[in-house]
Amino acid sequence: MSISLQKGQKVNLSKGNAGLSKVVIGLGWDEVQQSKGGFFSKKPQSIDCDASALLLINGKLSYKEDIVYFGNLRHPSGSVQHMGDNLTGAGEGDDEQIIVDLASVPAEYDRIVLVVNIYQAVQRKQHFGMVQNAFIRLVDARNNTEMCKYDLTESYPGMTAMIFGEVYRHNGEWKFNAIGQGTTDPGLGELANRYL
Repeated sequence: MSISLQKGQKVNLSKGNAGLSKVVIGLGWDEVQQSKGGFFSKKPQSIDCDASALLLINGKLSYKEDIVYFGNLRHPSGSVQHMGDNLTGAGEGDDEQIIVDLASVPAEYDRIVLVVNIYQAVQRKQHFGMVQNAFIRLVDARNNTEMCKYDLTESYPGMTAMIFGEVYRHNGEWKFNAIGQGTTDPGLGELANRYL
């Protein structure tokens, strides 16, 4: 049974899911259809949203290898893997997926923050107000069952990045927190700097 989450809502992933060891974090979005210009107007560039996972130690980003994204698809521990870049958000379902093997996340990591930024947002004059139907969902990898889903139904005009949510360890259990905080960070580097 999937739980539909609201901003700031937390869910215990361990409770009622005995043996849960691996989750798929699916992120999706669609572009808002832009009105067509005149005959000679240029076709607008597709919005390229990039999902990333930041592995934190005591709430802080310690090493650049702890950023898993399209340029570093696998954490050195092997516990977090990005499944590849989607350049357009086209198609149904998840646009990008990150797999987290909860059982093998090294003990020093207490939090995995999931962020999305628009690639070259400033140069392309793009923002999250041009994106709709954005969501993050957690799926039990054992049986492909959706555990929870957080729909971002709000509009985020002017925002170029988003802190979607976080998977964190608390008293030996894994939990998920839906955050949904828009930012004006121009790229992943600036987003990551928030956790230094």
